[in-house]
Amino acid sequence: MKLSVIIPAYNEEPNFKKGALDDVPKYLEKQDYSYEIIIVDDGSSDETASLAQEFAKKNNNVRVIKNPHQGKAETVKTGVEKANGQLILFTDFDQATPIDEVEKLLTYFPQNDIVIGSRQLPGAKREKEPIHRHIMGLVFNLVVQAIAVRGIWDTQAGFKCFKSQVAKDLFGELKVYGKGKKVEGALVTAFDVELLFIAKKRGYKIKEVPIIWHHVATSRVSPIKDSIRMFRDVVKVRLNDLKGVYKKP
Repeated sequence: MKLSVIIPAYNEEPNFKKGALDDVPKYLEKQDYSYEIIIVDDGSSDETASLAQEFAKKNNNVRVIKNPHQGKAETVKTGVEKANGQLILFTDFDQATPIDEVEKLLTYFPQNDIVIGSRQLPGAKREKEPIHRHIMGLVFNLVVQAIAVRGIWDTQAGFKCFKSQVAKDLFGELKVYGKGKKVEGALVTAFDVELLFIAKKRGYKIKEVPIIWHHVATSRVSPIKDSIRMFRDVVKVRLNDLKGVYKKP
């Protein structure tokens, strides 16, 4: 089995210098499956791209892809398109969920098509999370349950694993933040909701698994603006469905 690990990167110079990714290749080197790490730079305006190239030179099985700035959805999609593993994991650059948590997800293949990390299920751990972030998450989860994706309690954890062909199928169907959409700055979006909504519509089997997650401080999250944007994203998914945008294969 080969695992492809997709890591989207946008202005991650501080995280690079803190060694946020150092444990990823160290851990994967010790496993009994093969792997590749694909860092996709989302048109960063700092030294992220060059630091990623240096990281690739120092570590085995690391590739770097440079994208124009299009947002996280298109960034991860690019990595998925270029991945050649039988399973594809995408994980956040800051490693809020440590890479070794992937073993919890791999346990549920091949009987599932998609296995996602959850911070809400019994057994999950949320470390050092500010109360306002926790409340935001709970409210958003209720909105998602009511409008779009029922039965999944944490759509937003950036730790999801797919069978290769399933990932390539789903990312090719994203509409809310698809190719050509104008994006400015670092946006917190609900593309994961659209991804899982389409997956359910297509009948893919999804498993949600409790994981360890620790809060990483960032200035990118704006509680009010991001909450409004993400609510709009979820509504757009539902409206797209009513218009027949998401067709069954």
